[in-house]
Amino acid sequence: MRRAEFAMSPAEARALLAELPVVHLASTLPDGTPVLRTVNSVVVDDWVAFHAAPKGEKTGFLGRAAVLQAEEDLGMVPSTFFDPEKACPATTYYRSVQVHGVVEEITDPPQKARVLQALMEKLQPEGGHVPITADHPHYRAQVKGLLVAGVRLERVTGKAKLAQNRKPAELTALFASLWRRGRRGDARTLELLRAANPDAPAPLFLAAPDAAPAGTTLHAWLPPTQADEAAALLEEEYWNTGAFSRDELRRAHASGNPWVGARDASGRLIASARAVSDSAKLAWLYDVIVAPSARRRGLGQAVTRLLLDHPEVRGARRVLLGTRDAQALYARFGFVDREHLPPRPFSTTEMVLVRA
Repeated sequence: MRRAEFAMSPAEARALLAELPVVHLASTLPDGTPVLRTVNSVVVDDWVAFHAAPKGEKTGFLGRAAVLQAEEDLGMVPSTFFDPEKACPATTYYRSVQVHGVVEEITDPPQKARVLQALMEKLQPEGGHVPITADHPHYRAQVKGLLVAGVRLERVTGKAKLAQNRKPAELTALFASLWRRGRRGDARTLELLRAANPDAPAPLFLAAPDAAPAGTTLHAWLPPTQADEAAALLEEEYWNTGAFSRDELRRAHASGNPWVGARDASGRLIASARAVSDSAKLAWLYDVIVAPSARRRGLGQAVTRLLLDHPEVRGARRVLLGTRDAQALYARFGFVDREHLPPRPFSTTEMVLVRA
């Protein structure tokens, strides 16, 4: 029987702990009462740390053994993905991490300030405040008065159930089933499963064009960490130059809307396409781009096809886009000039709100 769960490396477990929004803290109070609480936490200076009121319940955790756990549920997979009759194959994929240790108070003011600043960066990534430092007059009293505590990252373990026990052919079929089901989050789960099983063959809908550079891979979901790469590809294109900043392009791609692309053998983004869609009435394709060094290799067509088949786009009755010179590319997918559509039974005025 092949194992369903696999241990993460310490580095992977720490990275997941830093990524997840909250942790569950289990400890006891001085009278022995068991307590389980959910806290906002950050990983700073080899600690998983949190803050609390100086006289609140959490002061009772100080000096006591504790377990912190964080987990990410990636979705349930029905039995029918693997077997037409048996219920047994139904499963849930997830990642989880635990930290075992003793809750200690962090008393060094600069270190306390780093924890509080890291919490702000996690909870309010848009900024909009003066950075927290121990000696800033805005924060000196708060840094001194708040309880900042944590557990040292000395015993960190992580487990991931990402279909690592499945055979290559089963994995390829699983990828296709997730894509076909198309629930919100399935595209991301598909890509996390692929990353955990790099030797699994790509399903046909993720097969790179034959003419693509060696090692090219197509991806049904891209992480926000690659949004800056997409912005770099796009900022000099005619439809963005002078209209949108690089930061606006980055935020547009990190927004959580459908976004697909292709990477080269080194993991660099070489093609990208995104959409805004209500999944029913209307979708709009934006920012289809291929890196200059990878053009005329079929990648523009490949990412367009993948985006049109995305679960959040495929159900839209109408899909719109604008282009200056790529009409022939989009005509292959059935796009026509809007003037060729039957006239509407009512007159309309196209209106635009332009914000400075």
